[in-house]
Amino acid sequence: MKKWIAGSVLVLSAAVLGACGSGEEASTKEAESLVSDGVLTVGVTGGPHEELVGKVAELAEEQGLDFTIETKVFSDYVMPNVALAEEEIDLNSFQTEPFFEEMKKSRDLDLVRVGDTVTFPMGIYSLDYKDVSELPEGAKIGLPSDPTNSGRALALFEKAGLLKVKEGVGLQATVMDIAENKNNYEFIELDSAQIPRQLNELDAAAINTNFALEAGFVPAEDSIFIEPSDSPFVNLVASRTENKDDEAIKQFLELYHSDEVKQFIEKDFSGSLIPSW
Repeated sequence: MKKWIAGSVLVLSAAVLGACGSGEEASTKEAESLVSDGVLTVGVTGGPHEELVGKVAELAEEQGLDFTIETKVFSDYVMPNVALAEEEIDLNSFQTEPFFEEMKKSRDLDLVRVGDTVTFPMGIYSLDYKDVSELPEGAKIGLPSDPTNSGRALALFEKAGLLKVKEGVGLQATVMDIAENKNNYEFIELDSAQIPRQLNELDAAAINTNFALEAGFVPAEDSIFIEPSDSPFVNLVASRTENKDDEAIKQFLELYHSDEVKQFIEKDFSGSLIPSW
């Protein structure tokens, strides 16, 4: 897999059109809001999202467009939304819709989904076992601690036959909602980014694909159980609500949704990422 593209600054253009008449000044101000300084800044988590936005920027440069894209890399799942709301970045591309909706609600963020990107199937990984059926009684199993990914991991464990959660709880489930745990597994909640580093202290763990890839795993090959291809956890691009119709965003999404990016995903990620637009 290619080396991660860090802090890429490449070229993208947008047609910034002013309105006529008395509304011209306000309309121009709105249209230029994201690229008035000649830069579109996209917040990403390190790894696949960083590389994918880097590929978009490469395509933009090849097409001779006239403002630059800068990626700002974050190490967690909280700050990219906070930074977007506080106008430190112009877009972000790193999260699933359930997580995004929970963040907006809990932090009262005026953000909106503007497009879809890819699906990263969550997988169960182990350094000691080749199949979930091999996990011993009382095994220590890690899962993400944030609410959305915790519920997602519990749904994955249930699909793998490791437990059952209370009916009707859905993705809001926590470890307190485990209704059946016949093998007395110990479920340990950890920060998503830290789980790969702590896998040697666990019998198994649910790991988000971007963090699994950073740790050197190939999800389609190394996971001992993985979400099916019809996973509902599609990743998205988010912006501030006031900027959702900005021309720069439209051109960014057109490039992201191109055949070139799709081919790049299929070639470089070996089935670990699924184009979802």
